[in-house]
Amino acid sequence: MVGGGLVRSLGGWSQVLSTRGNKGRVEHDARILGGGDFVAGILREADKNLRRQLRLGGRKTSIDGVIRKMCSDAGVEEQEVRNGRQTRRVSKVRAEIAYYLSHELGMPMAEIARDLGVCSSAIIKAVQKLESQNEM
Repeated sequence: MVGGGLVRSLGGWSQVLSTRGNKGRVEHDARILGGGDFVAGILREADKNLRRQLRLGGRKTSIDGVIRKMCSDAGVEEQEVRNGRQTRRVSKVRAEIAYYLSHELGMPMAEIARDLGVCSSAIIKAVQKLESQNEM
């Protein structure tokens, strides 16, 4: 839900200004197909996810805390996850951490990769694999 918005949806500022006379609020966004109520619901949900992602103030501390907790819960050493070790168990934990950081905290894959000591493509593949498993 990045870019666009009402100005783009309505075709420019002149159309936005012309709606002011209607005293009605336009629930429309070119990125979403559907009626006004549906669009409003999607935008509310997107706003809720964005607020959750932005809630973290000390981002680096939170990221380190997430990695530390998830490693501890899985019984894996944090250094194993951060140094690129490729055992099945460590790779699985790394993928779960990457999935959480990207989906819950909205972190970019490149930043996750740097924090976990692997390349971006490894993180992208791991997250995609978990996503496909979750769809089943």
